[in-house]
Parts: sequence; structure tokens; C-alpha cells
Amino acid sequence: MTTTPRVRLDPEARREQLLELGVRLFARVSLDELSIEKLAEAAGISRGLLYHYFGNKRDFHRAVVRKAADELIAVTAPSTGSDPMTRMIGSLERYVDYVEANREGYVSLVKGAAGGNEDLAEIYEEARAALTDRIFLTSTTEELAEVGLVDSPPVRLVIRGWSAMVEAMVLTWLDDPAVMTKQQLLTTCTLALPACVGTLGI
Repeated sequence: MTTTPRVRLDPEARREQLLELGVRLFARVSLDELSIEKLAEAAGISRGLLYHYFGNKRDFHRAVVRKAADELIAVTAPSTGSDPMTRMIGSLERYVDYVEANREGYVSLVKGAAGGNEDLAEIYEEARAALTDRIFLTSTTEELAEVGLVDSPPVRLVIRGWSAMVEAMVLTWLDDPAVMTKQQLLTTCTLALPACVGTLGI
């Protein structure tokens, strides 16, 4: 009888594996409920070994949240070969799907950032900046002009406010999806951006 040899991972690969497991747990529980003990139990290893990879609970939480934020940025990356509004609605749909699948963790991130947790606030702001800035990075000046977007401080301010509105709408909609269809939600959020920017008269 032959057995499959156990693969020994190097420390960095093992840490990455544990982070991925932590992110999966974070999708189902709030950050306060996400403990090293729970991760150790899920991974089938001792708490002491986990502390080798994550110095303390704060470092563990920070690493998991940053990993989750990176995944959100990656999964909502705009597609190529389409106009800005089509790319935006596609990104928004993937954003809604992500928040729905990772609701507990996402809500605790939002609340933690708003509640003064400096680590969460920093990661949250970095993620939000990445999500909004790429509106300008993935489109040409001509494409943006077609939908009334010009890269300027006032427009970026409006986009920041719009992103907060989208987040609030998505989280509220998930509490009661019967209010409108998912397509109505996506269309409303997408069309709201050029409408808001249009009030600037630029």
C-alpha cells in the first residue's frame, strides 16, 4: 500500500494558507468573533503555532482584513473591452455578490473603521481609494468625458460620496432584497454617479 507523502510548506506559504482560511472564517463571523483559537481549531493546529505566524490577535486581525480587502479589490476589477458604464455595472455586480457572500466580515470592517479602529480605518480607506481611483485608471479621458466624468478634485469628492451611498444602499438592500430587484439596484447605483457629477456643471 502506498501513501501520499505529506507536503511540507515553507513558512510564507503556510502563513498564506492560514490567511486564506482566516478570510473564509471572516466571511461568516464578525471581527470580534474571529479569534486565533477558532482559526487554530479550523486548521487543526495549536494556538502556539499560530502565534508563530501572527504575533498577536491584533496582527492576526490586521492580516486577515487586509487579505480580505485585497480579494475585494481583485474580484471587482473592471472587465476590458467595454465602455465605462458597462465596466462599472459589472464591477458593482461583483461587489454586491462579494458583500453578500462575506457579509458578516464586511459589516464588521465597516463598523470597525467608523468606530475608530485605526488598523481597520487604514485598510478600509486604502480599499475605498483603490475602488474609486480605478474609475480614472481604467478609462481614457475621452471615455470618461462621454459619461460626464472629468478627473478633478470636485469630481473625486463626489465619487467618494457616491461610493459611500452605494455601500449603504447595498447593505440596506441585503436586509430586504424585496425592496427592488438586484438589476434595479445595480442600474440605480450606476446611473447615480454621472447624475451626481452632473450637478457640478463641469
